Amino acid sequence: MKIFFPNVLFILFIINPLFSQKQKIISDEDLHFLESMTRDVMESARIYPLQKLPDPFGINNTGGTLIRPGGRDTYPAFWIRDYAMSLETGFVSLEEQRHMVLLTATTQCDQTWITKEGTGMIPVGAIADHILVENSLPIYYPGTYDYELQGSKEYQYGYFPPYCDQFYFIHMVHYYVQHGGDPQILCLEINGEKLIERLDLSFRVPPSDPANHLVYTTEHFLGVDFGFRDAIQITGHLCFPSILKYRAAVQLSELYIHMKDTSRAKYYSSIASAIKQSISEVFTDRNGMLMASTGQGNQPDVWSTALAIFHNILEKSAQKKACAHLLQAYRNQKLAYRGNIRHIIHGEDFSKDSAWEIAKVQVNTYQNGAYWGTPTGWVAYAISLIDPPSAAKLTKEYIDDLRENDFRKGEGFEGPFECIFPPSYARGPLYLTTVSCPYIVFKE
Repeated sequence: MKIFFPNVLFILFIINPLFSQKQKIISDEDLHFLESMTRDVMESARIYPLQKLPDPFGINNTGGTLIRPGGRDTYPAFWIRDYAMSLETGFVSLEEQRHMVLLTATTQCDQTWITKEGTGMIPVGAIADHILVENSLPIYYPGTYDYELQGSKEYQYGYFPPYCDQFYFIHMVHYYVQHGGDPQILCLEINGEKLIERLDLSFRVPPSDPANHLVYTTEHFLGVDFGFRDAIQITGHLCFPSILKYRAAVQLSELYIHMKDTSRAKYYSSIASAIKQSISEVFTDRNGMLMASTGQGNQPDVWSTALAIFHNILEKSAQKKACAHLLQAYRNQKLAYRGNIRHIIHGEDFSKDSAWEIAKVQVNTYQNGAYWGTPTGWVAYAISLIDPPSAAKLTKEYIDDLRENDFRKGEGFEGPFECIFPPSYARGPLYLTTVSCPYIVFKE
C-alpha cells in the first residue's frame, strides 16, 4: 500500500496536472459553493413537461424535460449548445438526456431548404440553434423565435446556421452512451435514419477545407463560427469550431469502437489527428495564441486558445508561450474582470471602436469586449500550468463575484450573469454556462 498509493497520485498528475494542484486552485469550500450554485441554476433552467413559459412562448409540449440557457426569463427555448456545454456537470439524468438527444435528432434538417425571404439556406443534416418548446419547431438561426422569419435580413447572423451545434449534438450522444445510457440508441431509427448515421451527417455539415479538415467559411457563404459570438463576423479557416470538430471526431471514433466498426473508428481518428496538427500550424501566432480565423476576425482569441490548451491540442512550446501570454495579460489586468474573461485581451482590440474587426454590437458590450464567466475554468487551467497561485487568485475573484451576486439571496440579485463590464453593464440573469463550464473544469 505504501508503494502503490504514491504511484496512483503520480498517474493522476500525469493525466491532469490540475488535479494535483486542486487545493491551490480552488478551495473545498469554494468548490462546494460552485457545485451548489451550478446545480441550483440548472434546476432554475429546467422546463418540465407542460410547464408554462412567459407569454408568448407557451407550454413545454415536447413530452420531457428541457434545459434552457438559464433561469427566470433567460432565453425561453431549448438551446442545444448551452445544454451540451453543461452536460459534464453530471447534473442531468439519463432520462432527461435521452429526451433532449431524441428531440435534437428529430428536428435535424432532413431536406435542404431556403428560408422564406431567400436570405438563408439550411443544409440537410443541420442541427437547430434552438427549439421552441410549445410546438418543437427548430430555429436554425440565432436572433429570433419566429420559424417563418428565421434567417431573414432582420435577423441576419449568417446565411447558414452556426457551425458549432452539429458538433455539440455529437457530444450529447457520446456523453449519453459513455455515461450509462443505452448504447442501442445509436441504432434507433429516427425519421428513417439511424442515430449513428445522423451523427455522421451532422459531422459533415459545416463546410471544411478538404486539405486539413478545418472548418471554413467566406463572406459570401457566411455562417456563425460559434454561438457565443454570433454577433461577430469571422471568416476564413475558423479556430473554435475546428476545436469542436476535433473533439467530435475523437468521440465518433470512440462510438464506432463501441459498435466494433474499426474501419469507421480509424477514419474519424485520422481526421482528429489531422485537425489537431492543423490547428497549431494554421492558427498559432508568435505568442502561442490561437487566432480566431485566417480571414476577417484574424485576432488572438482567448477562448479558442484556452479551450485548446484544456483539450491538450497545442504543441508544448506553443502551449507554454500561450499560457505565459495569458498570465501576463491577467497580471496586467487586461484579461479578466472580477474573474470573468474577455474574448480579446484588452489592448489587442481591433480598434478603439471595436474589440473585433466586424461586430453588430457596441464595443465593451456583449460579445464585443464584455467579460464572461463561461471560459474562466479553461483560462484558470491554462494559467495553472505555469503559475498556480495566479490561477488560484483568478478563481477566487470569480467565486467572490458569484457570491456577491448570488440569485439565491433574494430579490434584486441576478447572478450568475451572462457577461459584465465595469462599472455597471450586466446581461442575462441566472446564466447556466457561467457556472457550469468552470465547474466542469474545477471539479476534476
